[in-house]
Amino acid sequence: MRLGERRRHIAEVNLALCFPEHGERERATLLKDHFEALGIGLLTTGMAWWASDSRLQPMVKIEGLEHLQAAIKDGRGAILLSAHFADLEMSGRLLSLFHPFAVMYRPHENPVIEAAFRRNRELRFDAAISRGDVRQMIKTLKQNQAVWYAPDQSYSDPNSTLVPFFGVPASTNLGTSRLAKVSGAPVLPFFGYRLPGKQGYRLVIHPPVGSFPTDDTDSDTACINQIIEAAVREAPEQYFWIHRRFKNRPGLPGPY
Repeated sequence: MRLGERRRHIAEVNLALCFPEHGERERATLLKDHFEALGIGLLTTGMAWWASDSRLQPMVKIEGLEHLQAAIKDGRGAILLSAHFADLEMSGRLLSLFHPFAVMYRPHENPVIEAAFRRNRELRFDAAISRGDVRQMIKTLKQNQAVWYAPDQSYSDPNSTLVPFFGVPASTNLGTSRLAKVSGAPVLPFFGYRLPGKQGYRLVIHPPVGSFPTDDTDSDTACINQIIEAAVREAPEQYFWIHRRFKNRPGLPGPY
């Protein structure tokens, strides 16, 4: 928090946009808690990769596993709709203790870091699918597998649209609606939270999003943002606020 001036500024701007009802002191506390969550998430990545199943099992409480099991039993695969939280590596590993799934992710620009992340994800999950490999994701879903998918980062290509996120227009990927249409797979919101102290982690799999997808892709995408926003409000300090979620919005202060 003290050394990463630019990322701290991005988080400050994001929190001011998303929580205008909070006073400066309250947002400052949230900012501090956020960087603490990032530090914890960084340290527990090692546990997510290398700790044994027996060590991790007592640390997790899971809700709604029956929704994922029912979706796979139905034979159409499942899109595990998620978002970028500080503990996403740990949340993914913990879910793998209960049910196999593939992950769709954005490759890292640093080839050494990318190799490490990909190797460990392929070790723990059914497959690690590059974000650009939509064909492979659809194939995986049609093979009746679950795929972890997080569309909450900013997009600026033709496959995006401006829809509200915390009431602020945000360039958002249209992929969830389109993938659901093409694959026929249900969309199950899935989020993981680190609990206070030594209580461990809470994983929540929600029922399939109802009446989804529709013929209105923009409306579908706004619905997805509302689902993610509700999840973020459960533990706002754990969301990835250092990402430039509103980078295409004009008039933001400083070097956003």
